[in-house]
Amino acid sequence: MDSNKTPEYIRNFKGYGADRPDPKWPNGARVAVSIVLNIEAGSELSLASGDEKNESIYEIIENVKRGPNLALSSHFDYGPRVGYWRVMRILDKYSIPCTVSAAGRAVDCSPWLAKDVVARGHEIACHSYRWENHTEMSKEHERRIIRKTVDSIQRATGVRPLGWHTKGSSSILTRQLLVEEGFLYDSDAYDDDLPYTVNIKDHNHIVIPYAFDTNDMRFMAGGNFVGSADLASYCIDAFETLWHEGEQQPSLMTVGIHPRLSGRPGRISGLIKFLVHALGRGQTWFARRMDIARHWQSISGSHI
Repeated sequence: MDSNKTPEYIRNFKGYGADRPDPKWPNGARVAVSIVLNIEAGSELSLASGDEKNESIYEIIENVKRGPNLALSSHFDYGPRVGYWRVMRILDKYSIPCTVSAAGRAVDCSPWLAKDVVARGHEIACHSYRWENHTEMSKEHERRIIRKTVDSIQRATGVRPLGWHTKGSSSILTRQLLVEEGFLYDSDAYDDDLPYTVNIKDHNHIVIPYAFDTNDMRFMAGGNFVGSADLASYCIDAFETLWHEGEQQPSLMTVGIHPRLSGRPGRISGLIKFLVHALGRGQTWFARRMDIARHWQSISGSHI
């Protein structure tokens, strides 16, 4: 492909079809479960941060246009101040590894959180730099944003992140730029229950789909989750379907968590109930996304 040519976006409706591959998860696991903790405080759009506008949707919908939204800022600040530590205590208690998807500006605001993530043995991945989609960015601007995000995480932790997830919609060029920047995988897809490999500029790039349904973002305004039982029951239902199917067709399940949401004392039990249930089932591989990507890379040549 000509490096100066904009790639064509071709939707793939077939996927694996009826012939889904066996991912051969370690120890014969029926389900690989990826817990993703999103670190975003400070990356949300805010006039106080010099952004073009304030974010308007959090636990309420409030469109503040003529000054900083202090309620919004305080709501996000609960994440690094309290929620993050509560979630980490739970993950430690149950020995669950996770991927922390961190926005670059959030890391610049709270570098100690990024250091703590790595010290605990979790993965830290990129979640764009701030709360904006990439759809209308120029190629060079998007390249700078990707590098800026990597630099923020690497400066805080000494670790070069391997994974990427765009906040909002990616652009037609995002995946190409990620390959050029040396990323192992991205999560800019919502279209499957298994990872898959795409060929970008003669490079086999891994896609690990994310999920918006098994995700505590549904506690936000309009999301329809109210109490902790909503998150627990929905995630358990999803897990049970995949676990039973996994006798013949093992799959991947992603659970998205935000410290400002599930880190609240009235909601954390939803995460706990799900973890206890999945651990009790057995034949479940809790894994960081980079470990899932490396595993997929090691076996994909035989069936992709």
